[in-house]
Amino acid sequence: MQFNNNEILLDEKSMLVSETDAKGVIVYADESFVKYSEYSLDELIGKNHNIIRHSDMPRAAFKELWSTVKSGNVWQGFVKNRTKSGKFYWVYATIFPFGKDHYLSVRKMATKEEIAKYETLYQQMRLGERAL
Repeated sequence: MQFNNNEILLDEKSMLVSETDAKGVIVYADESFVKYSEYSLDELIGKNHNIIRHSDMPRAAFKELWSTVKSGNVWQGFVKNRTKSGKFYWVYATIFPFGKDHYLSVRKMATKEEIAKYETLYQQMRLGERAL
């Protein structure tokens, strides 16, 4: 794991995988997800996936995510997550529904260019949310 200030940089080969139920409760987390989140497997299983939600993420991004997957479609996008110790990491996530009301999330490293673009976009979205 590499660090840049409080940011954890994923390596190119890392794939973080988790599964949630319909309410967003984690029912499975792979070793990479455990490693980067800084939570133990026992701390993750049974908790809502928003345990790693970073406060920089706009509410609208998650509203769209849940609306997409609950309608049976795949959602893809960039997410900034928070670790147990307060650090953060960016991922490109693909989330898809499977089985009865379960969702699988597979996340990989986001590039510096993608992060810069989405930091700006999400900042604008948060400003818009505060104006409401």
